[in-house]
Amino acid sequence: MTDIIVEDWLDLHDKLFRPVWQPDIRRFRAQLAYRGLSDAAYDLSTSLMRLGDGYARLEKHLLRNFRKYAHRDAVPNDSNWNWLTMAQHHGLPTRLMDWTFSPYVAMHFATANLEAFATDGVIWAVDYVKVHASLPTALRRELQQEGADLFTVEMLDRVTPAIDGLAQVRNDPFLLFLEPPSIDDRVVNQYALLSVMSSATERVDEWLAERPEFFARYIIPARLKWEIRDKLDQANVTERVLFPGLDGLSTWLKRHYTPRGE
Repeated sequence: MTDIIVEDWLDLHDKLFRPVWQPDIRRFRAQLAYRGLSDAAYDLSTSLMRLGDGYARLEKHLLRNFRKYAHRDAVPNDSNWNWLTMAQHHGLPTRLMDWTFSPYVAMHFATANLEAFATDGVIWAVDYVKVHASLPTALRRELQQEGADLFTVEMLDRVTPAIDGLAQVRNDPFLLFLEPPSIDDRVVNQYALLSVMSSATERVDEWLAERPEFFARYIIPARLKWEIRDKLDQANVTERVLFPGLDGLSTWLKRHYTPRGE
């Protein structure tokens, strides 16, 4: 496990942005997926896993019934990957996991839960280009043909139309990242991307632990959370922006006006 302890607000920025410098083009261009969690002890289990015993066999039933009962115009075209990303977006338990291109959005999710302010938070940063270099040939070829670093739902459809088909591409488990369709402002404002394991029973953090060169974890000490949270609010990185609508507005106002305890 590659854990990097953050000392203060400026140190957090320095450590998060230092790896994104690309000397060949002399630009700051990240190839990282970020995920912020309010508790550094949380694992990277999927919402499907959190259903408990027998979750893997429920995956196809959940998606089938979501497709059956959802509005017929819910997705732009009738593909399993489109339906899966839509289902994840609306809270259906899936093997997908939410990430972001933005370290600031990850900071938000690491500091949004006031009840966890006595606990160290964490930001995971995964190099998806290195991850994808380890993919099976068919998937690497798809990226090369598109000249892309990340998958779209259309690209995955061409390799395997069904999510179960990933395990048939190669027996050894693998991880990949995809950009979801921009179905609403929440996806756009959160600068969202998704990860998926080839097996529903494989955990992302356990897979990464065997490949420490692919990722880092930035530990945010509990003592820094109030400062980071207040500065993010000042920078307009809030629920009002990340969850457009009255629910996000109410969540932001409730947190913003909650007095700081001792």
